[in-house]
Amino acid sequence: MQFIDKLKSDYQRWSTITPSNLLYDRTLLWLFIVLLLVGFVMVTSASIPTGTRHEGDPFYYAKRDALYVLLSFITCYFFLRIPIERWEKYYLWIFLIAVLLLLAVAIPGIGKSVNGARRWLPFPLFNFQPAEFAKLALICFLSSYFTRRYDEVRSRKLSAVKPFAVVGVLGGLLLLQPDLGSTVVLFVITFGLLFIVGAHFMQFVGLILLGAVLFLWLAITSAYRLKRLTGFMDPFKDPYGTGFQLSNSLMAFGRGELWGEGLGNSIQKLEYLPEAHTDFVMAILGEEFGLVGILLVVFLLAALVFRAMKIGKESLQLEQRFKGFFAFGISFWIFFQGFVNLGMALGLLPTKGLTFPLVSYGGSSLLIMSISIAILLRIDHENRLMCGGHARLKDD
Repeated sequence: MQFIDKLKSDYQRWSTITPSNLLYDRTLLWLFIVLLLVGFVMVTSASIPTGTRHEGDPFYYAKRDALYVLLSFITCYFFLRIPIERWEKYYLWIFLIAVLLLLAVAIPGIGKSVNGARRWLPFPLFNFQPAEFAKLALICFLSSYFTRRYDEVRSRKLSAVKPFAVVGVLGGLLLLQPDLGSTVVLFVITFGLLFIVGAHFMQFVGLILLGAVLFLWLAITSAYRLKRLTGFMDPFKDPYGTGFQLSNSLMAFGRGELWGEGLGNSIQKLEYLPEAHTDFVMAILGEEFGLVGILLVVFLLAALVFRAMKIGKESLQLEQRFKGFFAFGISFWIFFQGFVNLGMALGLLPTKGLTFPLVSYGGSSLLIMSISIAILLRIDHENRLMCGGHARLKDD
């Protein structure tokens, strides 16, 4: 009987989303782990033909992705131990480091150019993309700004000017690379945080109009962006030119149907679909696991975003504004980047070089995203300590 009672107790504890006797959000941690493992499986499957042709090793990218996943776990553990007050204290230094890294990319001989875009800095284990760090740095900076200027942002009619001036600095450096996708992400993060703070409504109307005008202007004044836009409008009009990526991505989803062709049975990854293991990994997932697989991954990411928003809401209820804005900013970032990547693969949005969070191949993206998850876990941990000193760790 004692054994059965113990099993019941263990089941109740593990089936509860966030047990009261734990000082961390176990659900968020498991979502992070599962998405990383799903990404590793899909990167392994999608990169075999590319690895064989370019590197002579079918598991070349799989090995590198395994290293990135391991580094992500280590990075998450390390940053989990950093108090949130340190982020708030050094917000300006973090922002300045992001600016310097973006400037370094533009310096010949330092920045690395791939496919005509100079977006990377060569690091020993991988090419680091400062744009990923810039997103986190902006969230940290704005969280501090909105905490310090909370009443001013809520009362002034043009309170969005200063935050978007900061976005303009980072966005201008990103457009030099060029990287319009990351610039749009910065815009959306700032827009979302202004909404959470409670800025005047009419500012949002103006920002939407301004954002739409700037996006269209940047698209039509750049030849390669205009080609992407026309390819998006009708990819099968020029399936071997401007619509090559999107048409093959749509064919991948079409082959997958409801249940998919099975793991490893994708045809489009045989170098018909460029960037199959990075920007278009969701297309390969759709081909091999069908609509069911896509919905499962979307559910996992949505659950992670909702947990992040819940942590942000609890922080604001505890009057911990910096933590709340930080958590909401990260949730907007993860949601929007996942939405854009999947929408791009499905032909709902123009092609942009944005990865699917925690799933796509890329050392920079995985490491910076793991830091973001660590921040969310740390915020939740500190909130629990504030709510009840009687709480204890599971192993105590």
